[in-house]
Amino acid sequence: MPKSLWNHEKAQSVKRGLDELAYRSNLLGTDRSVANWGGGNTSMKTTVTDFRGREVEVMWVKGSGSDLGTMQAKHFTALRMDDVRPLFARDAMTDEEMVAYLVNSMIDSKHPRASIETLLHAFLPYKHVDHTHPDAIIAVCCADNGREIAEKIYGDRFVWVPYIRPGFTLSKMIAEGVLNNPRAELVLMEKHGLVTWGETSEESYAKTIAIINEAEAFIELQVRENKLFGGPKYASLGEAARKDIAAQIMPILRGAVSKQKKMILTHDDSEAVLHFVNSTDAVQLTSVGAACPDHLVHTKMVPLFIDWNPQSSDVEALIEKIQAGISRFKQEYKAYFEKNKNDGDVMFEAAPRVILIPGIGMINTGKSWTMSQLSGALYHRAIAVMRGATSLGKFVSLSANESYNVEYWPLELYKLTLAPAEAEFSRKIVFVTGGAGGIGSVTTRTLVAQGAHVVIADLNLEGAEKVAQEINAQYGDHRVIAVKMDVTSEEAVIEAFKATAIAFGGVDIIVNNAGLATSSPFDQTSLKEWNLNMNVLSTGYFLVAREAFKLMKKQAIGGNMVFVGSKNSVYAGKNASAYSTAKAAEIHLARCIAAEGGEFGIRVNSVLPDAILQGSAIWNSGWRNERAAAYGIEPDQLEEYYRKRTTLLVNIYPQDIADAITYFASSKSEKTTGCMLTVDGGVPAAFTR
Repeated sequence: MPKSLWNHEKAQSVKRGLDELAYRSNLLGTDRSVANWGGGNTSMKTTVTDFRGREVEVMWVKGSGSDLGTMQAKHFTALRMDDVRPLFARDAMTDEEMVAYLVNSMIDSKHPRASIETLLHAFLPYKHVDHTHPDAIIAVCCADNGREIAEKIYGDRFVWVPYIRPGFTLSKMIAEGVLNNPRAELVLMEKHGLVTWGETSEESYAKTIAIINEAEAFIELQVRENKLFGGPKYASLGEAARKDIAAQIMPILRGAVSKQKKMILTHDDSEAVLHFVNSTDAVQLTSVGAACPDHLVHTKMVPLFIDWNPQSSDVEALIEKIQAGISRFKQEYKAYFEKNKNDGDVMFEAAPRVILIPGIGMINTGKSWTMSQLSGALYHRAIAVMRGATSLGKFVSLSANESYNVEYWPLELYKLTLAPAEAEFSRKIVFVTGGAGGIGSVTTRTLVAQGAHVVIADLNLEGAEKVAQEINAQYGDHRVIAVKMDVTSEEAVIEAFKATAIAFGGVDIIVNNAGLATSSPFDQTSLKEWNLNMNVLSTGYFLVAREAFKLMKKQAIGGNMVFVGSKNSVYAGKNASAYSTAKAAEIHLARCIAAEGGEFGIRVNSVLPDAILQGSAIWNSGWRNERAAAYGIEPDQLEEYYRKRTTLLVNIYPQDIADAITYFASSKSEKTTGCMLTVDGGVPAAFTR
């Protein structure tokens, strides 16, 4: 049950006016059972001084594309009420006319476009108005007997408005309903949401919370936990089993939903989700439609439900059901599009955003981890709505045509245009070994800056987590995750890729970069030293590449591997026989994989750096002293020594290698495989030939 978050001390410290409106909006959006992400809108009517120095009445209203939970004062738009209020006298107004009119009513052209539901706020004669999509209210509004339930809860204090898409007509219907009912305290919008108001910001907020709680209290009296959703049909698997199966199926799912555009996947096995997917009525309920129009863009009209018995433990059968289910979903979505499309409509990806599996939970898809999580968060709201609606009566939703007209509504699509353009590595998942080190961390930062989601795998977990935290602080939650992995351990490598599959759904690119280096004259090279180099630089690269290869084949959408070799891969380094041999084996392994991977669209290329001293754990170890001794110089003379031996007379830095890796990982090299690129400033002895 939503609690009032209003803090009088905090509210008093907020500047009166627009900042107070932002404060109220944030409180409403903080609780997602009150306001969906991106959904709902708030307003405030006041006076401002215009550019002529005259006092004018304006309404500040949420700008399109912003979110109540995070919006700031700059995300609101001010409209002149003298321009907007007279529209109430009109009989009709198209969406296009409304948008154009409101643009001309703005007091500042730099403000964002006004909310789709601006006129709803303008036509109500109250200083503060809130429109939200609370779970409890939508449960009432999505029950087949919703109006009768509302009478039991609110008596004659409400106005009921039949479903109609937001715009001029709905706004006028709401205002007329309120004006015709002197006792009205709220508006219930069928299959949509709630409108409340007040003379002060605090009064409006308090009324919203109170109205929601009245509905929720009534619903909870009707709930019978053991009979929710028809009661249980299946039992969940244990957590370890759920995760294990999720890791197996998510790459297959990702490949199936990524044929048009790649998707990032997330797994949710929370108690609420498992309760729903394991229920008797889940199949029927998931076919009804979306719980709220605001969900549609992110969840589509219906989810994909995979009716699988988890007690069978038959993963192969589950995979077959998944493949058949996604194929069927795409066919049905295309038919839905063709039946309802308007001239000029372009079909979205015909793939599910929500996949529900008994015993396993929910898997969500999106263009990023954040958007995948958003699809999941909105379906949590749908489950909460269905919980309430089915306790009150029968859950009902929009018709297919109504759903389509929301999903492909030009005013809703406009919000999508506000998102930044996708970058080179958007929708791509990258696995970087040795990601805590110099080359690995810079490569990670470079790829994330261009849109990638990255898994840093490193034996130094603390260092990897530090890099991940720094990057996530700049680019957003979960863009980078860190896993502890010893490349010489087959079990550790397998587990790291399982973690990657569960975190993001699969993998598109691996950067085989983990390394070490030792230096000894050949006759003083011990078997231990030899095996160490071979285990890390040859066997380790093999294990990582093999598991990635398996995952890429499961996805069946191609893949990309970049091996970080060395000048010594093609040059017999002095006093470095173990290191040089292992590096040579590594590069030949890359070519072997390239030869086998072509038919699966898997490219494999290598970057050969030399003397990357900056930020390197290797060069900060005994290797620096050993190499200096091999050349008969002091350790602090190494950088200058290496610079002078290049034909370009330059030093090489981690960013130089990161740029080369990025090139091979990008679409710019999409027709290149089995290639070596030397980035060493030009060391003639190491020229490839």
